[in-house]
Amino acid sequence: MRWTLPNILTLARICLTPVIALLPFIQGYWPKVIAFVIFLVAAFSDVIDGYLARRHNQISELGQLLDPIADKLLLFATLIPIFWLTRHPTILVDYRIPWWGSFPVWVALLLVGREVLMTAFRFFAKRRGVVIPAVGAGKLKAVVQNVFIGATLFWFAWKDALATHPFAGWFRNFWDQFHGAVVALTLAGAILLTVYSLGVYLYRYRQLLK
Repeated sequence: MRWTLPNILTLARICLTPVIALLPFIQGYWPKVIAFVIFLVAAFSDVIDGYLARRHNQISELGQLLDPIADKLLLFATLIPIFWLTRHPTILVDYRIPWWGSFPVWVALLLVGREVLMTAFRFFAKRRGVVIPAVGAGKLKAVVQNVFIGATLFWFAWKDALATHPFAGWFRNFWDQFHGAVVALTLAGAILLTVYSLGVYLYRYRQLLK
């Protein structure tokens, strides 16, 4: 077992996932702001640990095992509060996503199901001696998906801040519309790229299914 810096960063990302999952449920905007910041750190560490592993030739079997686990756990941990809060608005705060309303069940199943299916497909391919690397569509999906998650966590903080310190004016109206549009559009983009990237993987490695 090799505890290199990339592996430590990956393990730290795993440890942060329950914190990110629980903080949005705490009343007030500060816990949600902290969850947003921690998510940014976790998402950034995902880029850094891969870069360090390649740069310093520290790619290990432990890292290859932990990294996809950390990615899946981070996705699941953030979808839990997003799913719950958008479906349970309170009297003072409405967390629903513009144009979408509550976070659809089918979208949650699609995002989670895609990750589970790709994990199983990669394991299936590896047992046949084929390593499936990340493709451009998959990387773009991850970026758009992370932008959606980060924007949504900050959307929750923004709504709590308005409930605590109500104010009016052009900036409040502008930011409410702009921020809401970013959340709604990145969710649509994440859905399209989830389906498209899965199709790319399955088509490119279709010989394995025969």
